[in-house]
Amino acid sequence: MSTMPRPRPPHLHLEITRHGARVWYVRIGKGRRVRIRAEFGSPDFDAEYQAALSGTARPPRRNAPATTALAWLVARYRETSDWSILSVATRRQRENIFRHVLETAGDKPFARIDAVAINAGIERRAKTPAQAHHFLETMRGLFKWAKKAGMVKIDPTADVDAPRRKEGPGFPAWSESDVEKYERRWPVGTRERVWLDVLLYTGLRRGDAVRIGRQHVRNGIAQLATEKTGIVATLPILPVLAATLAAGPCGDLSFIVGESGQPLTKESFGNMFRDACRAAGVPGSAHGVRKIAATRAANAGATVAQLEAIFGWSGGRMASLYTRSADRQRLAVEAMHKLENESRKSIPAPQGKVRALEPKTK
Repeated sequence: MSTMPRPRPPHLHLEITRHGARVWYVRIGKGRRVRIRAEFGSPDFDAEYQAALSGTARPPRRNAPATTALAWLVARYRETSDWSILSVATRRQRENIFRHVLETAGDKPFARIDAVAINAGIERRAKTPAQAHHFLETMRGLFKWAKKAGMVKIDPTADVDAPRRKEGPGFPAWSESDVEKYERRWPVGTRERVWLDVLLYTGLRRGDAVRIGRQHVRNGIAQLATEKTGIVATLPILPVLAATLAAGPCGDLSFIVGESGQPLTKESFGNMFRDACRAAGVPGSAHGVRKIAATRAANAGATVAQLEAIFGWSGGRMASLYTRSADRQRLAVEAMHKLENESRKSIPAPQGKVRALEPKTK
């Protein structure tokens, strides 16, 4: 609110309903409660607050969506615990989807949205399957809450099939030679080396790598709630990483810093790490480093549960990809030796002298 001070203004109270909705009201002493119906933080909210304090009539709402409109439903959803428990990254992603949806359908009655409309939204995003998938998950979260709160009788997303994502390799994993080339270009004692070793020896995503610092480490073990899933990753600080961090340069609250010694956003770090990779002649992807870290762990015999504990995964799907690949490689090597042994058994023992195969000469 532009004119309302921090902390919370006097006589303003918050109540959470049994459906998780946030209700703001003004009450002076033991007087009557005056509910504020405008969205928290908006100019209308401030106007209603001031009117409630002075005991004057509620001012007219400016451009307020009707209580039957999709924009109104989304605003109420943002006030609930169903929304607040989502990770910051997920909320940011879904806010972006809501922004596009409300630009075209914000004034439409939410009760009339059906499976046909949801499928149409998916089809409009079909060229980018990931966006189509996120759209469905966003609308599903909204209407699942709306049905639970009694706002709608039918969840229009319930019977909609999730769009199929394109199968592909995604970000290429780094090779061991890529790691060696980067290490030669950026030795211990450079901030670029800190960047690599934090990624490589923690397995964290870019957004978590820029957040981890000394405050997360106790008795040589780091614990950090991951940005994407909220799962707490438990990460022993390996000796190789400890040596790199000791040499620095690192920041006070984050190991990864920029040239000025200040923490970086994941976006700015991504750009700077890409430049460092380009200078070393290796693929410029922080996610590619995460992939080789997972590959190393799986090849060393890490189980699905261990990989999930390290990399903050859940459900077994991602971890299984790496364990299956490691098992396939191990089984292939073992099988080829068996093939060689069986072949030797079937070859008859040589009789007499054996001459080398040579081309016939005249």
